[in-house]
Amino acid sequence: MQNNLLGLHGRLFADPQPGPDATVFHVDNTSSEYYRSPYYLRHKDQLQPVPTPTTSPPRLVLDQVLDTDIVGPIQTAKRITFHSVGDTGAAKVNAFQTAAKALQSEESVADSMVRDVQAGGVDAPAFFFHLGDIVYNFGEGQYYYDQFYAPFRAYDRPIFAIPGNHDGAVFGSSPDVPQVPTLTAYLRNFCAITPGPADDAGGLMRSTMTQPGPYFTLDAPFVSIIGLYTNVLEGPGVISSQGGAYPVSDDQLNFLTEELTRLSPLRKAGDLAVILACHHPPASVDATHAGTTGLAADIEKACQQAQLWPDAVLSGHAHLYQRFTRATQGRQIPYVVAGSGGFSATAPQGGLPATPVTVGEYTLEKPPIVNFGYLTLTVDVGSSPRTLAIKFTCRDPSVGDSVTVNLDTGQLMSPAGG
Repeated sequence: MQNNLLGLHGRLFADPQPGPDATVFHVDNTSSEYYRSPYYLRHKDQLQPVPTPTTSPPRLVLDQVLDTDIVGPIQTAKRITFHSVGDTGAAKVNAFQTAAKALQSEESVADSMVRDVQAGGVDAPAFFFHLGDIVYNFGEGQYYYDQFYAPFRAYDRPIFAIPGNHDGAVFGSSPDVPQVPTLTAYLRNFCAITPGPADDAGGLMRSTMTQPGPYFTLDAPFVSIIGLYTNVLEGPGVISSQGGAYPVSDDQLNFLTEELTRLSPLRKAGDLAVILACHHPPASVDATHAGTTGLAADIEKACQQAQLWPDAVLSGHAHLYQRFTRATQGRQIPYVVAGSGGFSATAPQGGLPATPVTVGEYTLEKPPIVNFGYLTLTVDVGSSPRTLAIKFTCRDPSVGDSVTVNLDTGQLMSPAGG
């Protein structure tokens, strides 16, 4: 029996005796049928309400989850590493892909991430920040075991997550009332009041997380990640009313502005990197899951008001890997799309574009990678210059990508194209 990492307040993150990868679903996934339900057909183009966070402002500090055995060496080294990717849910079963194939796609990513953790040392990832679409197709609790807990049963680190559009999508036999309120299972598994056994884990040992809500800031040593919830539409992603265009509050936009303002002195002193995470990508060449101009404008508005731009923007939603560089305010900011966690690997409509290609302030640096994989990010404030390194590890070892940001100058250190 392996010794599990024990987090604060009795948290457990991995099963003590993880079995072999699954080849069949524990519960047959039939949720794609709900696309034909009366509620979904009537409301598919409408936003769902955003649950109010349990704390104000909604923040979580890593040392509230992990004790000094993990956090102490990170602080001593002045360097932190973590994982990130989105769209992991193994649910895409059709005439061309069996359940076993769907599960293997996600498990190949999860197993590689587990090996990174098990390698140990100060550069072992301290946590995984999920970019949304944890469970397809309607975020139901009954599928959390197959699509989340079982694939990551040996990942012995905390997993934080913002919800994707599928995590908040709802359905129902009535055209007026959804069968289950939006984000019900997500909130139960990631926003519990106290950590404890997860009802949806099927007996596996990962504790529920205690995030304050579907949007929040994770403050970790040397990095703060501002996670936004971009709601349930296939597109666009929405975090505000956009001047009355959408029937939602501006609470998230105000939160983003306030957090950037709070973090500005620390960032300008060189004490940390600031990363923005949102499920829908502000920039994307995928015609199915294209970039979101309203979301990009909201991010721009908040950055202008706070006078702080993030060092990187991470998103999922498009089921591939893309890396853009945004040149603005004398900075070069990587905008990375990593919706490659296991659900699907889908090329852009019209094929892969010739690169580099620039649209406005955004340059797509190299052809998108249409394969499964994940991000490893390392913030090093003990080096000179201080750096943020972003690496994409692909299931196909012959391809991948990386880029490094000089945190002192805001410029890229790696040549374009990695």
